[in-house]
Amino acid sequence: QVQLVESGGGLVQAGGSLRLSCAASGRTFSSYAMGWFRQAPGKEREFVAAISRSGGNTYYADSVKGRFTISRDNAKNTVYLQMNSLKPEDTAVYYCAADHQRFVELVRRSLYEYDYWGQGTQVTVSS
Repeated sequence: QVQLVESGGGLVQAGGSLRLSCAASGRTFSSYAMGWFRQAPGKEREFVAAISRSGGNTYYADSVKGRFTISRDNAKNTVYLQMNSLKPEDTAVYYCAADHQRFVELVRRSLYEYDYWGQGTQVTVSS
């Protein structure tokens, strides 16, 4: 069992930056690939970024590539999402999620592959 708690959301002007954090409980954080997803009002939850168990592989949605960076610190049981050059269309609730894996280092974009989810943190970008 893994519990995930996101933080770092808030209100920012277009062009600004935010850094989201997701702290995980438990002693097996390195057994999980991690992902960030977001959901805007009236829209489906969508993939943003993912990082492999060791941090060696990353994967981004086209809409955030070059602006967002996912990273992790396995010693701190934490995954981060650095968001730069924010746009109003980035406004959403952002969720982190954990994908349990054994013997592989995959990065996956389907939300159905993820086993545990945080409660979400609101990001609002004003124009």
